[in-house]
Parts: sequence; C-alpha cells; structure tokens
Amino acid sequence: MNPSDKLIVALDTPSLAEAEKWVKELSSLVKIFKVGKELFTTAGPDAVRMVHAHQCRVFLDLKFHDIPNTVASACEAATRLGVFMMNVHALGGKNMLINAVQAIHKTSAEKNVPAPKLLGVTVLTSLTDRDLKEVGISKKVDQEVEKLAVLVQQSGLDGVVASGQDIGLIRKAAGEKFLIVTPGVRPMWAAHGDQKRIITPKEAMGRGADYIVVGRPITQDKNPSEAAQKILNEMAGN
Repeated sequence: MNPSDKLIVALDTPSLAEAEKWVKELSSLVKIFKVGKELFTTAGPDAVRMVHAHQCRVFLDLKFHDIPNTVASACEAATRLGVFMMNVHALGGKNMLINAVQAIHKTSAEKNVPAPKLLGVTVLTSLTDRDLKEVGISKKVDQEVEKLAVLVQQSGLDGVVASGQDIGLIRKAAGEKFLIVTPGVRPMWAAHGDQKRIITPKEAMGRGADYIVVGRPITQDKNPSEAAQKILNEMAGN
C-alpha cells in the first residue's frame, strides 16, 4: 500500500463548500477523507456523498458512544451510507462494541455492500494522565490504551484509533493484523494546536501505523496540495 492510500485528510470545517474545495484539490493525491462531527452536524450525509462523488472514500469519525441499541442503529445507518471506515468509543463497553459489529455485518450482507472497517477509540490524543485521573480513571494513559485495545479486539472490531506513541504497545497486545489509525499527526514544520500526544508522519509509519490522520497542517496551509505532497514524501521516508 503506497502512502496515498494511508493518508487520511480531515475535513474539519462546518462548510460543505469549503470541504468540497479541499477534496477537489487533494483527490489526485489523497483517497480517504475524514468526515467528523463539525462537518456532519452541518451537512449530514451530504458530506459523505460529496466525498464519494469525487471517487474517494470516507472515514466517518463520529465516535458513537451510547446504549448498545442506539449505537447499533447508528452503525447500520453509516453502513447504508457506504462509508469505508467508522468508529465508536471503546469505553462504551463490550456489549455496545459487539452490537456495533453485528449491526454492521448484518446490514452489509442485507444491502450487499462492503462492511466498513470498525475502529474503537481508546484514549483521545488530547488527554494526559492527569486528564484521566480527573474523570476517575486511575490507570496511566498507556495502561488504559492497552486495556481498551484488547477489549476492542476481543469484541470483534477491526482495530483502534490511537496515538502514535501507543502503537508499539498495541501491536504487542493485539498483533500485526490489528488496524491502527493514528490521529494527532503533525509534521515538524506544523503547529501542534490542541494535540498533546503528537507524532510526525515519518515516526508514525516507522512505528507501524496503518493509516494516519492529518487535518490543519494540510487544509490550513496556503497550498494544501503542496503540504499533502510533503507529508506523503515524509511518509515514504524521503
């Protein structure tokens, strides 16, 4: 798989028109775009359809976290939209995770469409040990990530969303076939923003990430295509 198949560009904007501008400019370089809460809340399924219209795939980043039946219904709806990848919060528990997996495979079989890759969100890349303690989690970040990654794998999901700093421990706990999607990726020349546990594209690929997610360093650059190409080059080790 070449770097252009591993780079996911985050469409973090409330404007469908702006998101489409980025997709049009980048679709010759990038094949997967992330539709998150901000864009989906504004544009809904039209955001997914827009990306598909440009022959690209969607990572639907809505991080479902609710009672099992509600999450299962949301996963069914996302599967009908034809998204390539989606996620749920691992802290929703094993019953919720299993229900999500079952809903996706049931719907994909009924609709004769590919089942989306389903990921569990472990610990957000903006959180630290102190943040976890404040919400009643006594484990350190790396311990919590490892525990949740194992739970996600045992529940039948395809992989996790996790910081690049946690790739090694997840690989050790869950094996090489377990998908790892790494957000919070920042090239050395970009601002870190609100991400605390960051990693560069080269480091992420070297540690074994299957996909990396990059937003502002590309979309907020004066030349998004040039920024994307620089990141692809870095991913390739150039």
